Amino acid sequence: MRNSLRLISLWMILLFMLSCGGSDSGARDYLKEAGKAFENGNYALAKMKIDSIKVLFPEAFDEIDAGFKLMQEIRMAENRRNISYCDSLLRVNYTALSQLLNNFDYVRDNRYQEFGEYHPKIYPHHSSLDRNGLRSGVRENGTLFIESLLSGTAINHNRIRVTAADGSFSESGSVTADGFNYRFNTLDKNYEIVRFTGGDEKGVAGYIHTYHDQPLTVHFIGKRTVKVLLSDAAKKGISRSFELSTLLLDIEQLKFEKERSEVLIRYLESRADSLQQNKR
Repeated sequence: MRNSLRLISLWMILLFMLSCGGSDSGARDYLKEAGKAFENGNYALAKMKIDSIKVLFPEAFDEIDAGFKLMQEIRMAENRRNISYCDSLLRVNYTALSQLLNNFDYVRDNRYQEFGEYHPKIYPHHSSLDRNGLRSGVRENGTLFIESLLSGTAINHNRIRVTAADGSFSESGSVTADGFNYRFNTLDKNYEIVRFTGGDEKGVAGYIHTYHDQPLTVHFIGKRTVKVLLSDAAKKGISRSFELSTLLLDIEQLKFEKERSEVLIRYLESRADSLQQNKR
C-alpha cells in the first residue's frame, strides 16, 4: 500500500510538471488518461494509452519519456499484484492439499527413488498384485501414473482402453520402454505390469474421474484382448490420484508464476537504479 501511494504521488508530480510546459496537449491528454487508468488498477488500458502516444504523437518527446517511466511502474504493479494473487491461491491450495493427502500413503525406496510417490489408500499397491485391473499413484512433482496389472494370462499387453456403457472410451498409448513395461513369472502364475504416464497415459485417468460413478471396463490390449470390470475401489483410487495430480501441478505452476514475477521486479528495480546512476 505504501509503495502504491508513493508511485501515485510521483505520477501526480510528473503530470503537474508536464502541464506547466509546452508539450503537445493531445499527447498530454493521453498521458493523463493513462495515469488515471493506472491509479484505478486498469493496467491494460494504461499501457494501451501509453503505446498510443508513441504512434499518434511521435514528436511529443516529454510525454513519450513520461510514458516510458509510467510503463515501468505499471509493470512493477502488475507483478506485485500477480505475487499477491499467487500467494492467495497457494494458501488455499496448500490447505486443500493437506486434506487430500490424508487419503494417500507416501512411499519412497531410498535405494533407487530420488522422489517419492503417493499411493491411494483405498486401492493400496502392496495388496493389488493379484487383482486384475488398474492402480494409480502420483509422484511428488505432480506427475500421475496408471499401472495395468494382469495375472494368469500371458498376452504381452502394452496398451489399455477403458469403456463405459454409453459407448464412450479412453485409450492409452503403447508402452514398450524397459522399466515401464515388465513381466515376470512365479511357480504358478504369470504377471504383466505396464505403467502409463505422461504422453502414454493420454487422459485415461481424467476419463475415469469423469465416469467414476458408472460401470467401467478395462481392456488389456496385446496379442489378444482381455476385458475386466474395473472395481469401485480402483475407480475411486484413480479419481483421487487425478485430483491430487491436478492440485500438485497447479501449485507448481503458481510457484513458477510467483518466482517469475519476483525476478521481473528485481530486474525492473535494477534497471531503474541504473538509469538513476547514469543521470548523476
